[in-house]
Amino acid sequence: MSTSDGAVGEFLDEIEPTIFAFGAGITLLFVAAFAVSPDAAYSVVNGIQGWILGQFNWFFLIVMLGFVLFLGFLIFGPWGKLTMGDEDPEYSFFSYFAMMYSAGLAAGIVFWGPAEALFHYSTVPPIYDVAAESAAAMPIAVQYSIFHWSLTQWSCFTVMGLGIGYFVYNYDAPLRVSAVLTPVLGADNVDGALGKLVDILAVFATLGGVATSLGFIGSQFITGLNFQWGIQLGDLGTILVITGMTVIFTISLVLGVDKGIRRLSNFNMVVFLLLMAATLIFGPTIRILELGTQATGRFVGEFFQTSLFTDFTNGGSWSNAWTVFYWLWPLAWSPFAGLFIARISRGRSVREVAFAGIGATSMATIPWFAIVGGSAVIMQHSGAANILGPVTEYSEAVSGYVLFGALPLVGTVLLFAFLVLVTTFFVTSADSSTLAVSMMTTGGKEHPSSINRVFWAVLQGLVASILMVVGGVNALQSAAIITGAPFALVCLVAMLGLIRTFQKETGGALLQDKTNVFGRPSGSDSTSGRVQVAQDDD
Repeated sequence: MSTSDGAVGEFLDEIEPTIFAFGAGITLLFVAAFAVSPDAAYSVVNGIQGWILGQFNWFFLIVMLGFVLFLGFLIFGPWGKLTMGDEDPEYSFFSYFAMMYSAGLAAGIVFWGPAEALFHYSTVPPIYDVAAESAAAMPIAVQYSIFHWSLTQWSCFTVMGLGIGYFVYNYDAPLRVSAVLTPVLGADNVDGALGKLVDILAVFATLGGVATSLGFIGSQFITGLNFQWGIQLGDLGTILVITGMTVIFTISLVLGVDKGIRRLSNFNMVVFLLLMAATLIFGPTIRILELGTQATGRFVGEFFQTSLFTDFTNGGSWSNAWTVFYWLWPLAWSPFAGLFIARISRGRSVREVAFAGIGATSMATIPWFAIVGGSAVIMQHSGAANILGPVTEYSEAVSGYVLFGALPLVGTVLLFAFLVLVTTFFVTSADSSTLAVSMMTTGGKEHPSSINRVFWAVLQGLVASILMVVGGVNALQSAAIITGAPFALVCLVAMLGLIRTFQKETGGALLQDKTNVFGRPSGSDSTSGRVQVAQDDD
């Protein structure tokens, strides 16, 4: 048998046919619907999204806050000492954290860093009675961008990663998203109909989420070329940009976790820290530190208020468009991010995973928005740069071009570093998501074949290219949000399953095992209690 036959044979042998076929099939049907009738398809998808946001916004806010509190308890509580299997950790903590950060929200964090605070500065969140574009709006703007991208967004990734990893490495569940159902179904039964349904939805959500991000990053380059140099790309140019980025992340993907994703993630974090430091040094340094300090203080002090703000008096319009939307987006990504976190967390303690997931990631994210977002707001307010004008005319994709171009001495260098960072962070997200889809569609194989990984990488690039040309990327984003709704329940099941399992293994964290929540303790009554007291008195 030739080498190619052997590779193809391995690919055919390893796939889980139901999850593979339905995951790819649903995605292709979705794309076909938009290719045939984009307006009608978008109307249907957008209507479903609007209904979900209108009816269940309160639920998503409460659940995501619950994930944060649960992870905080794991970091500081007794369950944190439990481990994900008996082996030693596979990577250094820095590499582990870098891969987790790069696989998650990092591309969005870099993309929105110069832009989001400007939106809240020009249109202040209705929770505050502050004039737009005023000095008082500046710390609020940075505060809300920190709130949207730090603790809470990362919480569902981390809960899902813990839920999958703990049951895979301690209970021999398959390395798939459906592993979180182990406390309900048992490790031997997660391969049933319910488990496969969860995995199929996870495949679709992952393909939709990453294809949409690929469209966003591609649009940043296309819009930036038009804004900066007046170069306009047609449909062919758009396809070439998407194809080029797909080729880059496919090469990294084929190299594997250690040679590809780990090394690129370490590179990402070094460039990320250097760009952040350079922005602080060459920007309005003292003003950035003052604004960032105040915004961080507001974020901490008003965390619960902003976490539970439903915008009730305005019918939830602002909250749904910003906070609830931001919570549903990572929920849609939670299957692949959680599966990838589980893949690299073997040997880690529960405390380490929880801390890396919401603690270390926030320690990197908060300074980024304080420095980069703060610089944008300060320069806009002082008149040093007009960033809102181009953003209004083109889109938020040009905010980085204006901000870094306005910094003295090193603006061009920082702009180049910014574009490289957005690209490489996206590449690692695409790598990890494609690896996760490959694992899900092979029944939990930790090292899927190269053909499997290349197939899903090419499919993601194809989906993004078609939808960008027919104008369906926003609809794909809406569809990903729709899939985020059921994964709020899956993440909740993962959290409750972990609580139940941890209690069985270590005993109750708050109440002793023999304590009854309701009713009198078994084997006792009031008479025996009085007799015992009397005997003790004697």
